[in-house]
Amino acid sequence: MMITVPDRRSSEMLLAEYVKSDNLREHCYMVAKAMEKSAEAAGVEESERELWWTAGLLHDLDWEQYPEQHPHQATSQILPPLGYPQIVIDAILAHAPERTGREPVTSLECNLFACDELSGFMKAVSLMRPNGFTDMEPKSVIKKMKDKRFAATVSRSDIRKGADLVNRDLAEQISFLIEVFS
Repeated sequence: MMITVPDRRSSEMLLAEYVKSDNLREHCYMVAKAMEKSAEAAGVEESERELWWTAGLLHDLDWEQYPEQHPHQATSQILPPLGYPQIVIDAILAHAPERTGREPVTSLECNLFACDELSGFMKAVSLMRPNGFTDMEPKSVIKKMKDKRFAATVSRSDIRKGADLVNRDLAEQISFLIEVFS
């Protein structure tokens, strides 16, 4: 059975309506791109890859306007009336298990969890480098993870858990995302 999702333009317009910060919007697009490549790498049928991209794009939809309710506001009030499928809603819930109680289980959910925090952390690392993601190496990202003051709000344990959830060692997951973002 094919699950339909609103088209990309509709999702992009929705993101623009709720997310005004350029940095957060860029993060959402980065995660969408990572999710699209993750779906491809996982052998997900092309017809389902749009679900992965959409979950990545909209995972922080309510973060700016409803930080205390994130991601509940998006998953209960914003997305369902607009026709977003339960599989996307469930993935968004599972990307924040400490807030929702829903642990990532499906491949889509696990990959969203694995791409979210790490993408943000790697973006911060790229800003410290003259060439950004170009010529970035996993060992430099791992080294920065040891500095607790650098990108202090990013959970290192969630980054490690994410790599485990997608059955990659941390260096492999970092390398995969370097390729996506380069």
